[in-house]
Amino acid sequence: MSRVYDILKKPLLTEKSLVLRDTDNKYVFLVAKNANKHEIAEAVKTIFNVTVERVTTSVLRGKVKRMGRFEGKRPDLKKAFVTLKKGDKIDTAEAVSK
Repeated sequence: MSRVYDILKKPLLTEKSLVLRDTDNKYVFLVAKNANKHEIAEAVKTIFNVTVERVTTSVLRGKVKRMGRFEGKRPDLKKAFVTLKKGDKIDTAEAVSK
């Protein structure tokens, strides 16, 4: 069970993700970089008890940033866009608290 919670790191609550949630019943999560679509779908099913129709993923490369003469790199991120069956919902307040 702990593996399921290692896959989903946290929900991504931005203006765009809230619009996707309201119009297309899609929820956006930050996930582990090595997680695949099947594992993500199974984790969402297990944690929230909903039916997942589709999962799409996006890998965001971290930017190189400078501060004076020092250079650093932001971390790479992986986002998962999870489409749920019509009528299913995830309470985002519940998602944030876990």
